[in-house]
Order: sequence, then C-alpha cells, then structure tokens
Amino acid sequence: MTERTTLALFARRADLSFMRPLLEKADPTLDIVTWPDPRCAEATVGVGWEAPDGIYAQMPKLRLVHSLAAGVDNLVLGHELGSASVCRVVDPGLADGMLQYVLWSVLYFHRQFDVVLANQPRKAWNRLPPPLPAPKFRVGLMGLGELGGHIASVLPRLGYTVLGWSRSPRQIDDVETFHGDSGLTRFLARTDVLVCLVPLTPQTRGILSRRVFDALPEGAALVHVGRGEHLVEQDLRDALASGRLRGAVLDVFAQEPLPADNALWGTPGVVVTPHMASMADWGVVATQITANVQRLRRGEPLANVVDLTRGY
Repeated sequence: MTERTTLALFARRADLSFMRPLLEKADPTLDIVTWPDPRCAEATVGVGWEAPDGIYAQMPKLRLVHSLAAGVDNLVLGHELGSASVCRVVDPGLADGMLQYVLWSVLYFHRQFDVVLANQPRKAWNRLPPPLPAPKFRVGLMGLGELGGHIASVLPRLGYTVLGWSRSPRQIDDVETFHGDSGLTRFLARTDVLVCLVPLTPQTRGILSRRVFDALPEGAALVHVGRGEHLVEQDLRDALASGRLRGAVLDVFAQEPLPADNALWGTPGVVVTPHMASMADWGVVATQITANVQRLRRGEPLANVVDLTRGY
C-alpha cells in the first residue's frame, strides 16, 4: 500500500485552495488539509505563503516546509521551524518573466520613455537628444542568484554594460562583479539603473535607503523587484524630490495591495506595478513540491533546499 502523506496548506491572507487539485493530480496519495483545520497537527509537509504566527509549533511532525515561489523569507523570518527542511521553487519560466520585466524597465529609462510620458499630459512635443549607446548605459544587478544570474547572462548580449553585486563572490561572463560590503559602494558608483533582486534577509531589510541612493550617480534610476521590505520609502521619495534619482519602477511593497493613501501612487517619477514582474507556473510549482514529497518519503536529498543561515 502506498504511503500517504499529510500536507498542510497555509497562508496568513491568501486563499490557497486552488493548489489542492494541482497537488492531488501530481500525487494522488497526498492527504491535503488547509489551515486552520485541526488535522494540520498531523502534517509532515507544509506548503504556504506568509506563515501565520506560531503555526509551526502546532505542527510537531513537520519535516518539510515548501514555499510556493522562489522566495522563502515570509515563511522563515521571525518563525521557529525546529528541524524541518525548507525548500523553494525554481522555475525557468519565472526567470524568463523576470528578464522581460527588467528589460522593459531598463529600456524605459535608457530610451527616455519616462521623460516622454511626463511630457504627454502637457501635450509637449519635445524631441529628445539621442539616447546613450547601450554600452554606455550601465545596468547594476543587485543580486546574482537564479533570477539575477539569468538576467546577467542576457543583457550583455543586447549591448548593455552590466555590473553585478552579491553577498559572496560570483563570476559571470561579460559581467563585472562585486561582492560584500567592501564592493557595494564601488558597484553603486558605476550604476545608471539599479535593479534590486536580492533575497530578503535581516542583512538586506531596508537596504534600498539613503545610503545606497547617495552612492549612485546623480540621475540614476531604480528598478525594484526584490521584496517590499528592502525599500525605505521615505528615503526614495526624498531622493526623487532632490533629483538624486530620476525615477523608479516598483513592483513590490511592504504592504500589498499598496494602500490607496500611500504616497508612492502619486510620487513624480514612480511607476507602480501590482507585483506582476514574474509568476511561476502553478503546474510547475505543484510538480516540484510533490517531487520533493516523494524524495522525503524515500529518504533522498531534497531539491532546492534553502540554507537558513543565508536565507536563500
């Protein structure tokens, strides 16, 4: 008889019921329960997003916590997981979607669409000087993991000068890389558009602050597709108002949906998008989760395990 595994779906705000048929199709032996069903206490696998406070203490048999996406910060930061392993989703389609969003954002600033769109409400037909050649427009990727590394492998082929920064040393063809605190200032000083892709950890919370904005060349731009908690919003508004930054494309926010009274909606130079940069295919997510459940049953190494000391 095939072993049945109890899997608990949980989220603080989202409704994850849509995952049940996908997971059951991928592995019909799963016994799926949804938080706060008392049967979650029997779960050996938890799948979720934004873990409710204290949830893991109520699942003493938990051996695996699986994210629904590439990030795990909302499942682990501020939570005590005991001995459970944590895994994330790695979807090639997610990387391609992020590349498309970042490329659009780079073109938005490189080709001066931000200036053109600001002129449109005034019906100002102002032909602009030719843009800089792509090799002179420097794209700085803050974060060189699965997503940042994929973007770094493509943008140089489009002619852009690409720089990369990460916590530990990385080597990528055609990309000048920097690492650690000692490399951050040098990286920022040569960046015309900064793309934030770092994971959220205690070290990166609030990293997009006045310190970073002041280290960029005057008139640089920001593309933020990391986590909302990376950004100090008031520091960004100040940098835009002073002219230190020319503009920002923001896809992630500390509170989502972004409240209607948040000042970013009306801040000149800011483009707000509703956390749409890239989304994993839910069928791929279900397949990766159930493959790890089967590995867990067989006592095999899990795929895409997160190093909790690093946060990714």
